[in-house]
Amino acid sequence: MTLSGQALTGWKELNSELAELNGKQVSLSHYLTSGHFISATFENFESEFLQMSLYVLITIGLRQIGSAESKKLEENEDVDREPRPSSDAPWPVKRGGWILWLYSNSLSIAFCILFLICWALHFYGSWENNNLELSLKGKPEENILHYLGGSKFWFETFQNWQSEFLSVASIVLLTIFLRQKGSPESKPVDSPDWKTGK
Repeated sequence: MTLSGQALTGWKELNSELAELNGKQVSLSHYLTSGHFISATFENFESEFLQMSLYVLITIGLRQIGSAESKKLEENEDVDREPRPSSDAPWPVKRGGWILWLYSNSLSIAFCILFLICWALHFYGSWENNNLELSLKGKPEENILHYLGGSKFWFETFQNWQSEFLSVASIVLLTIFLRQKGSPESKPVDSPDWKTGK
């Protein structure tokens, strides 16, 4: 529903921008393949996958005393133990070797791949949209390498990334002192602040 809302409002926004620059209006189906839509969509997806991949990777080794989002400080947890083959274990665990290694890291690998795909699509869409704007203003289009070295794409990128880092830092630090009864993201309400983990 939110993607549909973004598509409809983005389409109207692009047509409004095109009207201001005496450009030809685009249909909704054309808009869905435009740089404007691709850039906006994958810019957001990219930052979410960056957030999750870093969150998964960082929480392997880093700890935060008192945080509900941290593993315990001085003891291993169930997620740290070596996988043991059993009848109900997933097939990669039963197979072992490099397949088990790949499966043991599959969550972070998947998030990293999704991040890279979304980053590339965001870049492509942003470049396409930038060239459309330049064309409508009667300026020459930028080649892909020049655009990659410019500030516009990186401005879009860093403003999204910083918001994701802020949200992760907020949940890690706020769960030290604040509680939400019934939420699996919170420690129990009567837990002391220094208790680490849920």
